[in-house]
Amino acid sequence: MRTPGERIKRTRLIQTERYVVAVDVEMVIPPDDPREPCSQAETVQYLKGVKEHAEQVDLAWLSERGKVYAAVTPA
Repeated sequence: MRTPGERIKRTRLIQTERYVVAVDVEMVIPPDDPREPCSQAETVQYLKGVKEHAEQVDLAWLSERGKVYAAVTPA
């Protein structure tokens, strides 16, 4: 079931120890509370999947879905 309201695109950052992945997701502005956009359940599941792939270092999968940034350890 989809939440009624205006759909907007937002970039979400998923952070792991080695990577940060920026992915665009759809959020909903509910008509009864327009103060803050909300995530649908499938969006939350998608973001969990992105984090799992980042933890597994699946860079090919991640790069198809967003921008991948690697952490740099200072010398």
